[in-house]
Formats: sequence, C-alpha cells, structure tokens
Amino acid sequence: MDKEALKSLDLSDEQIGKIIEMHENDINGAFIPKTRFDELNESNKTLKEQLAQSERVGEELRKSADDSEKIAAQLSELKAKYETDLKSLEEKGRQSALDAAMSLEIAKAHGKNPAVIKALVDRSNLNLNADGSVDGLDGIINSLKKSDPYLFEQVETRRQGTGFNGGKGGQSSEFSSTAETFRKALNR
Repeated sequence: MDKEALKSLDLSDEQIGKIIEMHENDINGAFIPKTRFDELNESNKTLKEQLAQSERVGEELRKSADDSEKIAAQLSELKAKYETDLKSLEEKGRQSALDAAMSLEIAKAHGKNPAVIKALVDRSNLNLNADGSVDGLDGIINSLKKSDPYLFEQVETRRQGTGFNGGKGGQSSEFSSTAETFRKALNR
C-alpha cells in the first residue's frame, strides 16, 4: 500500500502518516533484512550439502562394515608396505649421505673423477659417522693413489721464500735492495 492509494480514499495527510506508521510497525517484526535472508539461505544450502555428504559417508560405512575383515587385511597389508617402504627410504637416505660424504672426501683428496673412484670402492666396509666422515675411506683412497695415481691430481707443494725475492711475491725488501746493490757493483 502506498500514499497515492490512501489519498485516493480521501484521507488526510495526518491519517495517511498514521496508517503508514502502523503498517511499518506491523511488518518490521515480520520481515528480516535481505542480507540476513541471504546468509540464512546460504547456511541452509551448506547444511543440506553436509547432510547429503554425511548420508553418503554413512551408507559407505554401512557397506564397508560388512567388509570389516577385508579392511583389516588391507590395513595389515598397508602397514607391512609402509614398514618396507620406510626401511627402503631410510636405506636410500643412508646411501645418499654416504655418497655425498664420499664425494667430499674424494674432492679433498683431489680426485679427478669422483664417479669412477666411487665405482672402485667397496662400500660394504664403509661406515658413515655422525660428523659426516666415512670410516675406512682414507685407507682406500691412499691405496688407490698408489695403485692408480692417474685418478688423482698431483699436488705440488712449493716451499715459500726460496726465490730471489724471499717469497714476498715481487715486493721490495731489505734482501732485494742488498741484491740490487751487489748487482750494480758487479756491472761496474
């Protein structure tokens, strides 16, 4: 009902205002805002979906309850598979850590091709320590250096300070000034 319809009934503006006010008071308690309605409607849809999902799960559980022995057998199989997979994964982890530690030790020993050197090493006697070192690898590397020296770089050690400049790398020193004085005296 709107103001124009009420005016057509020959009502005064005061009477129309009171009628509209009474009407608004009556409908305010009966209606909810659109946003609240939308919230409740969405909540209702969500609850219906959850109920349908719960009913499907319940039906599946009822069906599977009949197969509880099969499930127990499957669970046992999965546990056994998990244990074997876990052991396999732990062993791969140990082998990977041993491989990395061997590569590090071979690099320290100046190995030219770590893959070839690792292939020559019998890993059954090697143990990886908590600090990352490998027990038994030093002896194997030393024996390989003697038997197959081409696998390792020949590291030359030079004594420092035996050259003309006294190991100063070309820097002037008291010795070089003395040598210069001597050379000048010979050239005279």
